[in-house]
Amino acid sequence: MIGPRIGVYPGTFDPVTNGHVDVISRAARLLDTLVVGVAINVGKAPMFTLAERVAMVEHEVAGIAAANSTTIRVQPFDTLLIHFVRSVGARVIVRGLRAVSDFDYEFQMVGMNARLDPEVETVFLMASEKHQFIASRLVKEIAMLDGDISQFVPRAVHARLLARIAETRGKDSRQ
Repeated sequence: MIGPRIGVYPGTFDPVTNGHVDVISRAARLLDTLVVGVAINVGKAPMFTLAERVAMVEHEVAGIAAANSTTIRVQPFDTLLIHFVRSVGARVIVRGLRAVSDFDYEFQMVGMNARLDPEVETVFLMASEKHQFIASRLVKEIAMLDGDISQFVPRAVHARLLARIAETRGKDSRQ
């Protein structure tokens, strides 16, 4: 008997974008349980704390789980991805691809992960056409330069991102 299909969708989610939500929605249709792994990744100097990123992802996935009759859990992790995958009992890593430029990096990661655990498969979901260009880094940059990011992030994330930028600007002006 084959057990439940458990997959991990890892990322920094700083912030979660409509592209992330799209991949989560589509992965939820393929799996019994999807664990969205929020990476601590201090090397990327995140704008939001780990707790804030987890909360934003949890907010955005709440309706997706119910709509797809699947379980979606959001968990932080600070270990090697393959260790995290094993710890949650998953056998699938879900990755989103936006463009050919993503493929080279992802191809290397698949090879490394396959060497570390050949029982874990990586599944790629191409970003929907309207989300192929969205990257959290670019969204933050546009927002910091007062551009309109409303089409790139969910409404609640939009509000939090603008508030964080305003906070940061307030701190900068007091220094």
